[in-house]
Amino acid sequence: MAGSLRSKGTPVAGERRPVPLILTEDMELLDDLLRLCAAAGTEPEVHHTVPERRSVWEAAPLILVGDDVAGRCRGVSRRHGVLLVGREQDDPEVWRLAVEIGADGVVRLPDAERFLVDRIADAVEGVGAPATTVGIIGGCGGAGASTLACALAVTAAREGHRTLLIDGDPLGGGIDVALGGERAEGRRWPDFASAKGRVAGGALEESLPELHRLRVLSWDRGDTVTVPPEALRAVLAAGRRRGGVVVVDLPRRVDEAVVEALAQLDLGLLVVPGGLRPVAAASRVASVVDMVLRDLRVVARGPYTSGLDDGWVAASLGLPLAGEMPWDPGAPSETPDDCPPGRAGTPLARFCATFWERALMPGAPS
Repeated sequence: MAGSLRSKGTPVAGERRPVPLILTEDMELLDDLLRLCAAAGTEPEVHHTVPERRSVWEAAPLILVGDDVAGRCRGVSRRHGVLLVGREQDDPEVWRLAVEIGADGVVRLPDAERFLVDRIADAVEGVGAPATTVGIIGGCGGAGASTLACALAVTAAREGHRTLLIDGDPLGGGIDVALGGERAEGRRWPDFASAKGRVAGGALEESLPELHRLRVLSWDRGDTVTVPPEALRAVLAAGRRRGGVVVVDLPRRVDEAVVEALAQLDLGLLVVPGGLRPVAAASRVASVVDMVLRDLRVVARGPYTSGLDDGWVAASLGLPLAGEMPWDPGAPSETPDDCPPGRAGTPLARFCATFWERALMPGAPS
């Protein structure tokens, strides 16, 4: 194993998702705010005036105060995360009320709807460290990239990290199959084909199948084989905001959607079998990927052609060596639900554990 990547990672926790607080008696304004909260993937708590319980006011990650009830908030304990919301654009009284209640700012609808959706989503999801995002690419057909992607995700989840595995290859048959989850309930890529703008990370996570303690966004077995680049950008960005680990299984071709994915990766792993033809094929893949991705490393995979080794493979491609992926000819393939790639105790699991130990080490040099 060579190299490392700086990240803190985010453990999986059974936390209760925080919700915003809305204060208003204006039903038209309330309808608008409920719609914007839904777009941000949350259901707020609604009051017509300051809650009697002080803890409700203090615990909310964001408080949206309608300008119709702002006067009732005078004297309440001051805190960050309060916005005064209304529609009147030029009323100086609104700004005076905002100062009196200690609001962070004034939001006027409908002009600021996009801003408010982002602010709500940030408050609900938190703005901690983004997920460590690793893309896996095969240097040639049959290199084992999908196997490594599954194994890395399974290992990260087993070690307690919030983990999302994204299938970026529409012609790969669905990565959920490799995990024994093709019948698992949850959304697949075609459900996100129209996604654009901001996708709520929490809502995304909860909508996906959960397999082996991780969430999986896979292709289905239907006819849809593309999603617009903006949809992939929005979904991957949502996964990154949740923190922890995101693993992306990528195809060898580089189209507009793949470029969007490459742009959000922290690190790419190019899986290359130890032979002359695989190395020649991998050099073409690397030359294209390397134009977008700043940190691309080689994972060599045996067995090797006589006289070759992992160091020779990496040197031939002019890329740093991330490690040698164990070749396991006896790896089970009939029961991935019970024995997924990266199952505990295997050489592949130990390889993945070593990778994450270095990649997620706080303070490690990148």
